[in-house]
Amino acid sequence: MPPTLSADFWRALEALAAECEVVVDRPRGSRHPRHGFVYPLDYGYLKGTSSMDGGGIDLWLGSQPGLPLTGIIVTVDLAKRDSEIKLLLGLNEAEIAQVLAFHNESATMKGLLIRREEGL
Repeated sequence: MPPTLSADFWRALEALAAECEVVVDRPRGSRHPRHGFVYPLDYGYLKGTSSMDGGGIDLWLGSQPGLPLTGIIVTVDLAKRDSEIKLLLGLNEAEIAQVLAFHNESATMKGLLIRREEGL
């Protein structure tokens, strides 16, 4: 197993998500204020964290009870010239497909899914 997908990696992300307040600043169905695209699920960040863009660590919230960490999406934004990770909390398979489509339908934004394997 590659070291980046170790159980310790997932436990660290899970602890971070559990310790920080989840802030939803883009509810499902809302439009982005500048670009006009619609968010397919609740989107937000972990309060008190930082990411490459200077904001909090981004996350998508799904419908699974307890919001388990189901994976991450690594994104590259050519327009902003940056990359980030986005936590997937409680997403089912249909919601994962929605989020992947969201991050890959633009010519300038691409996302890669890293699933959390069972037992990790």
